[in-house]
Amino acid sequence: MHIAMLSAEYPPRWGGMGSTVYHLSTALAAKGHRVTVITRSGGGGQPPRIEGVEVLTVGWAPIPMAFTRSYGRSAMRALKRLHARAPVDIVHLHCPMISWSAGQFARCRDNVAPVVSSLHGSWLGERDGLVAASEQREAAVWANPNDLAILLTAKHYARYERAAINGSNVCVSNSLATMRDFESRYSPPPDWDCEVVHWGVDTSMFFPLHRDDEDAMSRHAAIRQRFGAQSSDSTLLLAVGRLAARKGYGSLLKAFAKVRVSAPATRLVIVGRGHLHSRLESQARKLGIGDAVTIESGMPFEELAALFRSADLVVYPSYYEGQGLIPLEAMASGTPVVTVDHGPLPEMVDDSVGGLFAMGDADSMADAILTEMSDRATMLEKGEAGRRRVLDRFTYDYDAERFIGIYERVSGS
Repeated sequence: MHIAMLSAEYPPRWGGMGSTVYHLSTALAAKGHRVTVITRSGGGGQPPRIEGVEVLTVGWAPIPMAFTRSYGRSAMRALKRLHARAPVDIVHLHCPMISWSAGQFARCRDNVAPVVSSLHGSWLGERDGLVAASEQREAAVWANPNDLAILLTAKHYARYERAAINGSNVCVSNSLATMRDFESRYSPPPDWDCEVVHWGVDTSMFFPLHRDDEDAMSRHAAIRQRFGAQSSDSTLLLAVGRLAARKGYGSLLKAFAKVRVSAPATRLVIVGRGHLHSRLESQARKLGIGDAVTIESGMPFEELAALFRSADLVVYPSYYEGQGLIPLEAMASGTPVVTVDHGPLPEMVDDSVGGLFAMGDADSMADAILTEMSDRATMLEKGEAGRRRVLDRFTYDYDAERFIGIYERVSGS
């Protein structure tokens, strides 16, 4: 089967969508299918070479939100050329970062192949997350031009999400929460065909600490020392994700200040790129926790994976996610996680693998962190349970099998 995968993100753009499309394409190719990815040009490097995966790059206008339309038009032209030289069996769109009109969906179905649209989240959901962050007084909510564009234009671009619902042969949501979000916002037709397939994570990169391996334990000790958590009574907290208001780092710092009152040896590491680096550092200093907080602008994947293994607890305070992969990466690493009791996160995390707290509530977050920290043996047990859950339900091999079944059903093959 020849699958055309249209995604605005693909390595070297390693965003959440880029990562999922890369791993899904690789898994599909490993099962004998041909995949052609049509993505945006640029990104600061070359796509990785994967046998069975061809990558085509197209032009786009670097304008917040509007790029989804320009990329969509360019991707459609490239798709037609591809189909003329190598007939396509399935067109798989990754929404919402590609915006097609109802007419474009119809032309694709009629002239190229059936359409499967992955729903990674909604623009209106993103907007509501930003509004929630603003209400909780997160730092510089509207300082990022992309976030401001979402606030101002999400309603306009929602029309293309409605077109995806009505124009796709099948929609595939990355969580029950996302499917319900689309149902409540867009009132899809009674015969709307939508399945839920949670994205998995790379379990060969994210794996638990090998405590009987001398080299692994030496690296573990070095990581703990680097971040000031080498003593026996220290706890190392980790938060990973883009440094943007929607991710909830301001609330995390407030919660961490409360944690430090009860557990002064606790350390926090935040890893992520974005415009809030200096503001968050300033907030940490004002809260009196500057010496216990480290903010890293980015890390090589192998180094980040090692940090996941060496952390005691991962905290994920986001105000909005279509799914959210960081908790799964923590669980795959054998590290318990605490996150919000909102949206899709409870579909992955419960008290058997970590804990939940009220979104935007620093007191609730601090209580959840302290509860997990109170029993190290239980934290290890929850880490082991998280790894088992990921291996059972959240792998790319599992995703590939689910999508192959959807492709075959839609194409009639």
